[in-house]
Amino acid sequence: MPPPPLTLETALAELHRQSDPARRAGMARYGIDTSRALGVPMPAIRSLARGQRSHALALELWASGIHEARILASLVDDPRQVTREQMEAWVADFNSWDVCDQVCGNLFDRTPYAVDCVFAWSQRQPEFEKRAAYALIAWLAVHDKKAPDSLFLSFLPVVEQGATDPRNFVKKAVNWALRQTGKRNAALRTAALQAAHRIRAIDSPAARWVAADAIRELEAKGRSTPV
Repeated sequence: MPPPPLTLETALAELHRQSDPARRAGMARYGIDTSRALGVPMPAIRSLARGQRSHALALELWASGIHEARILASLVDDPRQVTREQMEAWVADFNSWDVCDQVCGNLFDRTPYAVDCVFAWSQRQPEFEKRAAYALIAWLAVHDKKAPDSLFLSFLPVVEQGATDPRNFVKKAVNWALRQTGKRNAALRTAALQAAHRIRAIDSPAARWVAADAIRELEAKGRSTPV
C-alpha cells in the first residue's frame, strides 16, 4: 500500500520531529552550512521521500529554505517537470556542498538540461554554482549508463579548466568528476589519466592536488581490472 501523499505541513512536521541538535553540530564539522539545518539524517529524509512524487510539493519545500526540506525537494520532484528556469533559481540558492550534490544527483542529472548546465555553470564564479557543474559530470558518469563516451570526452576540457580553482568545494568536485569519468570504462580511464597528467603539469597547487589524487585512484583501478 503506497504511503499517503505528503503535504508541506506534514513533511516539515516530520523533519522537525526527527531533528537532532547533536547531528546538526556534526554536520557543521563537515563544512555543511547549518544556518537553516535541523540535523535530520539522510536515511530519514530518503524514507520520507519514498513513494512520493510531486513537483508542486518540491517547489514548496524548496521555498521553505530549510536545509533538509531542500534535499527532500530534490527527491520528490519530477525531473520531467523541471524547467531550466527552476534549475537556475535553485543553483543560485545553493549554500552548502551537500545540498548541491544531493540536488544534482537526485534530480538535475535526470533532466534534459543537465549537459547544457555543465558547460554553463562551469563558467560561473559563485563557489557552489561552479561546484554544481562538476557534481553533474560525476553523477552523470554514475547514473547515465547509456551515455556515449563522447559526452564524457567533451567534459574533460571543462575539468581541466576547472582544476586551477583553489576553492576547496570546487577543486574537490573537479577531482570527483575526473575520477568518476575514468571509472566508467577502460577507454575513459585512459582519457581521464591523460587529462590528469596534463593537469599535473599546470603550475597550480590546486591542479596538482586534483591530478595526484585522480592518478592514484585511476592507476590503482587499472591494475585491479582483469585483462
